[in-house]
Order: sequence, then structure tokens, then C-alpha cells
Amino acid sequence: MGTRTRTSQPLLIRITHWICVPVLAVMAMSGLEILRAYPYFGPVGAPWTWVPLSGWEAPSWLRAGGWLAGARQLHLALAWVLVANALVYVAYLVVSGEWRRRYGRLRRAPYALGLGLGALEVLSGLALWKPVQLHRLTFVLGGYDSARVIHFLAMLGLAALVLGHVIAAAVRWRSILQMITGGTSEAAEETTPDATT
Repeated sequence: MGTRTRTSQPLLIRITHWICVPVLAVMAMSGLEILRAYPYFGPVGAPWTWVPLSGWEAPSWLRAGGWLAGARQLHLALAWVLVANALVYVAYLVVSGEWRRRYGRLRRAPYALGLGLGALEVLSGLALWKPVQLHRLTFVLGGYDSARVIHFLAMLGLAALVLGHVIAAAVRWRSILQMITGGTSEAAEETTPDATT
């Protein structure tokens, strides 16, 4: 065992965080443009009124993509960026041991929830994108209409989680500063994989 110096906010953590927030924002905006084509949930002619914001049309400043096809292209392009970013983030947390060092049990819960909601977004998004080719996935999610609801509710959950995270970091302004500069250097013990289990 030895010690090494590291910043309180490693570069890869900062990069993946700074990519995530604007990509999620534009994805939500393009998703609202897609939703505009049919702003109700449930089958045509029998909308499900229990879904929050069913029938609501977001104002133009809150939408991206310009029209349905443009919004779909933007949404799908950014989806792959977000998935790649999440895979890099999770791989780094696991390989570096940052997951154990950085997040206590209480702080792990929101991150685990965010990753879970992200996975649900990806799965329901795939079912919406290719409902015939991925008919088994669509079936597991309760059908196309249910997949739309799951995708929308998971997006609302992610939006609330990210907004809360950003507000909490802004209240502790040093957290935002650390996400820009990396923070101060600190000693970190290097351990073998056997020592951390």
C-alpha cells in the first residue's frame, strides 16, 4: 500500500458531469418536441388522464429540434452521447474505486437512482424507437403506450434529480468551483483489490 495525490474532483468525473447536464437538457427539450406530435398518453381515442402533464404542449422556448423528424434525429444522436458518457462514468467509478471512496450510503442512493432511471430511459427509448424489432422489450414494458409513459415519467424523475443536484451544489458554491477547477489535492491510499473487499 502507498499513497498518491489526487484532486477532490478528478478530471473524468468533472468531464462526465459537465457533458451530462447540457445533453440531458437538450434531450428533454427534443423529447418535448416529439411529444408535441401527440401530447396525450394511452391509446388514441382513450387517453390516460392519470399521467402528469398529459395533453400539455410545452412552449416553443422549451422545445428543440424544430419539428418531429428533426427532434427525433437530435434526440437519438444525443442518446448515444449520453449512453457513452454514462458508461465511461460508471466504468471509471468501478475501476478506480471512486464509488466506495466518494459516496457514502446516503449519497449513493441518488446516484444509484439516477443510473437506474437512466437505464429505464434507455430501455423504454429503445422500445419506442424500434417497437416491432424489439417487440419482446416493448412487451415487457407493457406495450408501446406504457413504454411512452415509462419514458416520460423517468425523464421527469431524472430532471428532478439533476435539478436538485445542481441546486444543492450551487448552494455549496465550493462544490461548483471544485467541479470547474478539480478542487484541492489530497492524499489517497492506493490499495490492492483484495484490501477493499
